[in-house]
Amino acid sequence: MLNWQAVIGIGAGFLSLLGFVPYLFTIYQGKTRPNRATWWIWAIVGIILSTSYYSSGAVDTLWVPACSAIGHFLIAILAVKYGEGGWSRFDRACLLATGISLFLWWRFSSPVIALSINIVIDFLGALPTIRKSYYEPKTEDPLTWMIFLAAHTLNLFAINHWSFALSAYPLYLFSVTSTIVVLLLRSKMRIQPNSYKPKRRRRISKSKAL
Repeated sequence: MLNWQAVIGIGAGFLSLLGFVPYLFTIYQGKTRPNRATWWIWAIVGIILSTSYYSSGAVDTLWVPACSAIGHFLIAILAVKYGEGGWSRFDRACLLATGISLFLWWRFSSPVIALSINIVIDFLGALPTIRKSYYEPKTEDPLTWMIFLAAHTLNLFAINHWSFALSAYPLYLFSVTSTIVVLLLRSKMRIQPNSYKPKRRRRISKSKAL
C-alpha cells in the first residue's frame, strides 16, 4: 500500500511531465527556442542522475527525476531543429565530466559520488538557459517553468528522510527552477517608469467660466 509521501511523489512526477506539454507547443509555434547544449546535457545527465539517485536509496522522490529525464530527451531531440546554440568547449567538457563521474561510480561503488558530480554538471548545463532567461525572457515559456516549479515544490514533501543523498537533488531542482521562474516573470512584474501618467486638469478660462 502506498504511503502519503509516495502518492505525493507520483503526483509530482506526472505534474513535471505535464509541464513539458506547453513547452512543446511553444517550440512548434516558434515562440520558444531551447538551447541545444543545455537540453542535451540535461537529457544525458538526467538519465545518470535518475539511476544514481535510485541507487542512493530514493524511491518516493524518484518520479520527478525519471519523468524529467524523459521530457528532457524529447526536447533535446526537438532542439536539434528548432533550438539555438551549438557545442562549445564548455559543453563538451560537461559531457567529459559526466563520463568521469560514471568511472568514479564504477571504481568506488558510490552512487553518491556520481550524484554529486552530475548535480554540478547539470547546473553548469543550466547556465545557458538561466542566462537566456535573464537577457531574453520572451524566448522561454513561463507557464512551463511554473508547472515545473510546482512539481519540484511538491516533490520536497515526498522526501521521507532528510539526508544528503535523498534531499540534495530535489533541493537543487527546486532552486534552479525558482531562479528561472523569477527571471522570466521579472519583466512582467517590473513597473515601467512611463507607464503611468497623471491626467492633466483642463484649465477653464475666466471668460468661459463667466
